[in-house]
Amino acid sequence: MKTYLPKVNLDQRKWHVIDADGAVLGRLAVQVADILRGKNKPVFTPHLDAGDFVVVINAEKVRLTGKKETAKEFMTYSGWKGGEKYTTVAQVRARHPEKLILHAVKGMIPKNRLGSQLLTKLKVFKGPKHPHAAQKPEPLKAAA
Repeated sequence: MKTYLPKVNLDQRKWHVIDADGAVLGRLAVQVADILRGKNKPVFTPHLDAGDFVVVINAEKVRLTGKKETAKEFMTYSGWKGGEKYTTVAQVRARHPEKLILHAVKGMIPKNRLGSQLLTKLKVFKGPKHPHAAQKPEPLKAAA
């Protein structure tokens, strides 16, 4: 018996648009990661990129539960002594709200070349407008 290997047709990739207004960040990230990997399709194969493109709008209106808005911190390290910087979610939301969703989705996809390739299909925007209207994205309801 041979293993079925689906043909990945790049022309058949769909575009989806998700409104993050009021959606919980973690649940939204799981939904986006599944679409990027292609887990919502019957031909899902772990080592192939069979997923679709995802456009997320209203990134600044995503919701976090509990005390994460003030208690959760992101750490960056420059490589130098004393080069650690801590940023709260509120500070990230004020400057670059797109990075909240990118960071959450990045943690849910593979940490290899395939994961880097999948992240190029994710487009996150601050407001309700996006420049991908020509691709005719299908609206999807964000997970509650």
